[in-house]
Amino acid sequence: MFVTTPLCCPSRASILTGKYARNHHVRNNSISGNCNSKYWQNKHEDRTFITHFKKKGYSTFYAGKYLNQYGKNEVGGVKHIPPGWDKWVGLVGNSCYYNYTLSINGKKVEHGSDPQKDYLTNVILEHSLEFLSQQNESSPFFMFLSPPSPHAPFTPFSRFKSKFSNLSAPRTPNFGMNGGMRKHWLLRQTPKILPPSVIESIDDVFRNRWRTLLSVDEMVYEVYVNLKKRKLLENTYIFFTSDNGFHLGQFSLPWDKRQLYEFDVRVPLLVRGPAVEKGVEIKM
Repeated sequence: MFVTTPLCCPSRASILTGKYARNHHVRNNSISGNCNSKYWQNKHEDRTFITHFKKKGYSTFYAGKYLNQYGKNEVGGVKHIPPGWDKWVGLVGNSCYYNYTLSINGKKVEHGSDPQKDYLTNVILEHSLEFLSQQNESSPFFMFLSPPSPHAPFTPFSRFKSKFSNLSAPRTPNFGMNGGMRKHWLLRQTPKILPPSVIESIDDVFRNRWRTLLSVDEMVYEVYVNLKKRKLLENTYIFFTSDNGFHLGQFSLPWDKRQLYEFDVRVPLLVRGPAVEKGVEIKM
């Protein structure tokens, strides 16, 4: 699918509200740009999709990154739990993998750098399986799992640090090439050819992003298996998507997002559940 504003906080606000950035007014990743600002909390947070789920009797759970400025003292700190969530495991601040703070139902919990115990994607999984163990067929539930992967700083779990060592970022037809005069003004400003040191950093980012996603693969698998064990799988919808795309050398843009081009606005959308026909692919 496509996102309209390929930057963390505005895009996440759109996922939560169903609104374009021009309507929810989250402009960037800062409090002054309405990322988890008091304006956001008072104007939009009690109207996110989960508040409607809650009114319909759903048991609800959130774990991981929320909005980039979540948990900051000037906007309520860790005690602030967005409306609609029964169990809340919110990451304070922006993406990270070790040495972070969580708000667990409004209580501050610190995590360090233990390679096994503190890796955030795995911690999210632990909390999600605990929530899932309390669910049954008698009432509906909703889980929102939001790991940082594959966001910077691209830190893989220790077991995956050496994976994909022989891979490079895809050399698309526009890789490392200036857009030329026929392209938009922005693409005419990029280097004509990317230097080898930049290409090396692009390849390194590409490999580490894939490595971080191996932990997400395991998380998805464990949730799937547990749904199946609890006989909930065939009555549950699973959605997999992201808040923005990413460029890796296209038109000599080294690596980042926030641009108005397809490599930054196109994101995956996978859906599994009742009445969803298996193997259907929608190409755009």
